[in-house]
Order: sequence, then structure tokens, then C-alpha cells
Amino acid sequence: MNSLQKLSDLDTLAFSWCLQLPKAKQMARVSRQISRLGDGFLYLAVGILLALFEAEDGADFLKAGLLAFLLELPLYLLLKRTIRRDRPFVVLEAHQAFIQPADRFSFPSGHASAAFVFVTVLACFYPSLLIVGYLFAVLIGAARIMLGVHYPADILAGALLGTSCAALVLNLGGYI
Repeated sequence: MNSLQKLSDLDTLAFSWCLQLPKAKQMARVSRQISRLGDGFLYLAVGILLALFEAEDGADFLKAGLLAFLLELPLYLLLKRTIRRDRPFVVLEAHQAFIQPADRFSFPSGHASAAFVFVTVLACFYPSLLIVGYLFAVLIGAARIMLGVHYPADILAGALLGTSCAALVLNLGGYI
């Protein structure tokens, strides 16, 4: 068995373990609400509100965030369409999805990627929000697993992609 297969097996085992937790089905209701926070509207609303009402860094926060998302989105789509990893509920008949995902493929997680873009930019401009911001992003990723639409590695890849895109924009823009 090659290393990639071992990683895939470990990923599948971790996914299955998560969905076998006590009350996993009841957690799906809460997970839906958490996941919706990562649909994108909240990020734009926060950016616009900060740009309008926070004179010191709000406009730069919005600009850096938009640039980071402009970098992240095409990379995310390229990876998703190139790798084409089926979602867990498609491959694992014993598991079901608690929501209907927007597309067929799972790697990387777009919700995790977007959440980590947002919180990385947020933490740069508002360091006091670092812990709560990253907790928010981790919860969005965990919710996507609990909803049965992503493996843990999808979330990790999305987190890496989002953080990297945000860090690149923040560095090139001279914000850090």
C-alpha cells in the first residue's frame, strides 16, 4: 500500500469516527447553522461595515480581504476541478450528507478556505480577534465534516490554501 493510499485510509477513518460520535445527527442541525456562516455573506458584510465605520484600518481590511479572495477563489476552483475527489457520502455508502453540497467534489473545502482567508486577514488588522477568529474558522471546517460533505484532509487543505493566499496578499501589500 502506497503512502497516498495510507493517508486516504486514515482520512476516511477520521471522517467515519466523526460521524459516529454520539448525537452526530443532532449535531447536524447546529452544524448547518455554523456552515451557513461560512457561505460568504458574513465576510463581505463585515468588510463593508469595517470599511464604513472603522476609519483606521477598515478600508485596508476590505481591500486586502477582497484581493485575498480574488487570489483564493480561482486557485480553489482549479484544485477542485483538477483533483476531483468525490465527497465522502458518494464513496462511503454507510454515510449520508445532511445537506446538498453545491458541487460534486470535496477537495479542498471552499468553506474552510474562505474562512481561513477571512480570519487570516482579520487577525492581521485586528490581532485581538486572532483566537476567536481561528476558532470560528475551525468550527466552520468541523461543521462541514459533521454534515458529511468533507473529509478532514479537505478541511486541512482548504485551511492551508486560504491561509496561504491571505498571507501572500498581506505580505505583497505591505500589511505585515
